[in-house]
Amino acid sequence: MGIGELLLLAVGVSMDAFAVSICKGLAMKKATLKASMTCGLWFGGFQALMPTIGFFLGTLFAEAIQAVDHWVAFALLGIIGINMLKEAFETEADCGCCEDHNADMSVKTMFIMAVATSIDALAVGISLAMAGNVNIWTAALLIGICTCGFSAVGVKIGNVFGSRFEKKAQMAGGIILILLGTNILLEHLGVIA
Repeated sequence: MGIGELLLLAVGVSMDAFAVSICKGLAMKKATLKASMTCGLWFGGFQALMPTIGFFLGTLFAEAIQAVDHWVAFALLGIIGINMLKEAFETEADCGCCEDHNADMSVKTMFIMAVATSIDALAVGISLAMAGNVNIWTAALLIGICTCGFSAVGVKIGNVFGSRFEKKAQMAGGIILILLGTNILLEHLGVIA
């Protein structure tokens, strides 16, 4: 996987945290730099950690499923992408998107939210192990930096503009992950070089 593909993956994975950060910004009277950076560091840190854990878990059983590893990567990224698209098309009454998010920036709240938004990144890490030829340290660093930046900006966007960008971010992230999963599958099948 090249740097361009890893950057696209980082953007796609960071969209859930971006959407949650927008909700955090909505709940704040004033989005301070400290609040923006707190969200960015929590979400970015966990988004970097979880794919690294997933990658090493994936390498444990990669040899056993080497014949179908590209199908596993395709399925995991596809499922995550479809789930993000599904969430983007739900109405607020269906998903309660922002109702659970408030201006609370306590360690307990931020830890729970960081873990919740990075569970998908664990599966992405497993997919990266199946894809092969991926430098996990570069991937984790790009995912962490990208998520940190998007999350910090998301707090400000939510505070200033409201939830206008939340659904679009989830849709973009879902589409990117589905396309990357499809690309991995097509490369392993020899359809594209």
